[in-house]
Amino acid sequence: MKIICIGRNYAKHIEELANEKPENPVVFLKPDSAILVKKQPFFIPPFSNDIHYEVEVLVKINKVGKYIEEKFAHKYYDEIGLGIDFTARDIQDKCKEKGLPWEKAKAFDGSAVIGKFIQKENLGDLTNLQFSLHKNKELVQDGNTNAMLWKVDELIAYVSQFFTLKKGDILFTGTPAGVGRVVENDILVGRIEDQELFSIKVK
Repeated sequence: MKIICIGRNYAKHIEELANEKPENPVVFLKPDSAILVKKQPFFIPPFSNDIHYEVEVLVKINKVGKYIEEKFAHKYYDEIGLGIDFTARDIQDKCKEKGLPWEKAKAFDGSAVIGKFIQKENLGDLTNLQFSLHKNKELVQDGNTNAMLWKVDELIAYVSQFFTLKKGDILFTGTPAGVGRVVENDILVGRIEDQELFSIKVK
């Protein structure tokens, strides 16, 4: 399976990092080794002093697809989840300055938190989903899919031009504003609406 991530999909997050608004979705990949093992803490890696949380709505692909038309994209997923794209911001900034790829900052071991999944029919309007991240019981990210620059079906249609989507692939759909640094002993809890989908301790 592969993890396909979308960057710069929320305008306020683009603003907070002083990035340019892209003409098309920004796409990058994480390997399966980036997945944080279930019930394990997230260990801050020794190569970074500035690891940031980025909460994101996830989509699990349910069948093989290539060049998927947007009007058919809804047939390629049944489950919606929540996760974190951990980012070594210090390394990412250095890579961006030099025009280099982001993999060292985005795809390291444990950088992809994948929480529980919910059947999409139990969530109602997927274009108006409220989701949040609390750090040590304080609300730090409060997002809604209605603020996405590109909605889920648009993203699936777009990325399937470049990558064959396969059953079990996970699409990270971008993070809203409010990203920030984690430190040892932080507790991160993610929710869609009022349902807790993950709780992670930082070590």
